[in-house]
Amino acid sequence: MTTNWQRFFTADRPLAVRRGRGPGDRSLIVVESEDGPRLSLWDAGSGTVRPLGGLTSGDLAQAVLSHDGEHILALHDDNGSEVGHLHTTGLDGGDSRDLTPDLPPYTLRGIDVAGRADRAVITCAAEDGFSLWLLSTDGSADPEPLFRSPHEAWNGLVSADGTRACVDTTDHNPGIRRFAVTVVDTATGQVLDRLTDGPEAPVRGVRFSPVPGDDRILVATERTGFARPCVWHPTRGTRIDVEAPHVRGDLVPLDWSEDATRILAVHVDGGIHRVMEADLESGALRLLDHPPGAYFEPDVADTLCHQWASHYGPGRTLRLLHQRFDSPLRVLHADGPDSAPVPQLFPQLDLDGVRCTSTAVRSADGTHVQLWWARPRHAKGPVPLVLQLHGGPNLVTVDRYDPAAQAWLDNGVAYAALNYRGSVTFGRRFREGFMPAIGDRELEDIEAAVHRLVADGVADPDKVFVTGASYGGFLSLLSMGRLPGLFAGALAHVPMADWLAGYEDMNPALRAAWSSFFRAKPEDGLERFVRASPITYVADVVAPVWINQGTHDTRTAPKQVRLYEEALRAAGGDVVVDWYSGGHETTGRAKALAEQSRMLDLVHAALRQRPWSQGPL
Repeated sequence: MTTNWQRFFTADRPLAVRRGRGPGDRSLIVVESEDGPRLSLWDAGSGTVRPLGGLTSGDLAQAVLSHDGEHILALHDDNGSEVGHLHTTGLDGGDSRDLTPDLPPYTLRGIDVAGRADRAVITCAAEDGFSLWLLSTDGSADPEPLFRSPHEAWNGLVSADGTRACVDTTDHNPGIRRFAVTVVDTATGQVLDRLTDGPEAPVRGVRFSPVPGDDRILVATERTGFARPCVWHPTRGTRIDVEAPHVRGDLVPLDWSEDATRILAVHVDGGIHRVMEADLESGALRLLDHPPGAYFEPDVADTLCHQWASHYGPGRTLRLLHQRFDSPLRVLHADGPDSAPVPQLFPQLDLDGVRCTSTAVRSADGTHVQLWWARPRHAKGPVPLVLQLHGGPNLVTVDRYDPAAQAWLDNGVAYAALNYRGSVTFGRRFREGFMPAIGDRELEDIEAAVHRLVADGVADPDKVFVTGASYGGFLSLLSMGRLPGLFAGALAHVPMADWLAGYEDMNPALRAAWSSFFRAKPEDGLERFVRASPITYVADVVAPVWINQGTHDTRTAPKQVRLYEEALRAAGGDVVVDWYSGGHETTGRAKALAEQSRMLDLVHAALRQRPWSQGPL
C-alpha cells in the first residue's frame, strides 16, 4: 500500500505556548523542527513572532522565560541524560551562564519564575535527596537553599514578588506519593505552613497569585477522590474550595486571571475535555464555549506540570491551547467567559487526518478504562491494529495531534491508545490502581482493550501489535511474556526490561518514585521487582520484539536493555535493538519520521511472517 503518510511529519509543529511571568505579554513557543525543539518569542502586544535561532543547546522543550523576557532558562545536560545544571541564555543564544555552578549535577523537577522580581526557584533531585533553591535569574547572587528532604519533593513555585515559595512534599507521608504543599519564606528559608488533606488525599501546587503581595496559592486537592481547584491563603490559614458536586470526574485547575478573581480549569470525564471557569467572588462555575478536543496535557513527573496548557492572557482574556488527534496545536483567543474563542495563533492545518473516538472498556475486575480508537478510512471488516500505551505511568493520552497515529491509519492499520490504570485525570483510585503489583492491573486492562477491539470488528485478532515509550515500552515487553499470543509483535521505545538492573542505574528522582510505586526497594521487595520484569518471562515470548533505546538514558538505562536482548535471544526469541545517541526521548521530525518508517517496515514484515532479526525485506 503506497501512501503519502510522511505529510503528517513534514511541517514545523507547535508543541507548547508558555506565557512568561514577567511584565508585558511575551510567550515562549516550542516548535518541533527537523532536528529537535526550537524556540520562538511571541510578543502578543505587537503581534510579532521572532524565531530564536541561536538557541541550540539545553532542554528547550522544558525551557521558560526569565523575569525580564530577555533570557531562556533551561537545563543543560549530557546528550539528553536529564542530569546537569540550569543555565540562563540570551535570546540570541549568547551570554550563556550556569546559574548553579557549585551544585552537584541534578535532575530538574520543577522551575518557576517570579512575575515581579528577579527571582526563580528550582526543585532538584540528586544523590543526597530533594531540594528547593532560590536563584537570581541574572546570576548576580549565589543560589540559596530553601528546603531539603530525603523524601520526594517536586514542583517548586514562587510568588509574584519573590517573597514566598512552595514545594510539593511527602515528609508527612514518607515513601508514598501523596503530596502536601509546604510554604517557605524566601528571605529566611523558614517553613511557614503546610497544607495537607491527610494521608489519603494529596494536595499539589499550581501557581501563586499573579498579584504582587498576594501570597495565596492555587492548588489541586483530592478530598473527594477527584481533582478540584482550591485557593489557599497560608498567611491567614483559610481556603476556598471549588467543590463542584455536580461534576463527575477530575476538575483540573490550570491558571488564574491576572486580577486573581477567576480560575481556569478543565473538566475531564472519560477522557473528554470541557473547559470551565470558576468565579472566586460569586462561587459560580460555568462551562466555556469551545470546540471539541484537548486543552492541556499533564506531565506531572517532569520539570513542568504540563507539557502544554491553556491559560489566561491580559485582563480576563483567555488563551485556549487546542488540538485533536487530526489537528495540531493552535491558540484560540476569547475576550472573556461569554466570548466565543477565535483562532489567534497558528492556522488549523488540514492534513486530511482521521479523528479518534473515545470508548469505555470494562476490565477484568469491572473497572472501566478509557480507550481512543480509529479505523482507517474505507476499511471494511477487521484490519491490522497498533495499540499505543503511554509512558509514565502517571501520564495520559489526550485528544492531541499524533502524526504516528495518522501514519498508521494512512497505511491501512487501525490505531488505538489505552489509558490503563495508573493514568492521570481519572481520579486518585484509578491513578494509584497499578500499585504495588506493577504490571498486573495494566495487563488486565490491555487484554480487555484488545478483546473489545476484536469483538467490535475493528482488529484482526492475529494482527494486533503493541507499542509504547518508557512505561508504555515496559508494558509492551511485559505483554509479550505474560500475554503470549495476544500480540503479533512489540515495538518498544526506551522500555524498562529489567527492574533490578534498571533501578541501579536510574537517576535519583526515578529511584525515589519507583520505590514509592513498588512500596519497597529491591532489597526489601525482591519478588515484586522480579515479577514485574519482562526479562523474567523471555522463555514465553512467541512474537518478535523491536527495541529503540538511547545511549544516555537515565530513566530506563542501557544496561538493562542489553541484558534483556541477550536473554531473549538466548531463549530463541526474535529480537532487534536499534540504538541512538541521546537520552530518554528522541526529538525532531527527522528522527520521528525515521522511527515511524522503521515501525511500518517491521509490521509489514511480521504480516508476511518474516522474522525481524533477518533484517529489511
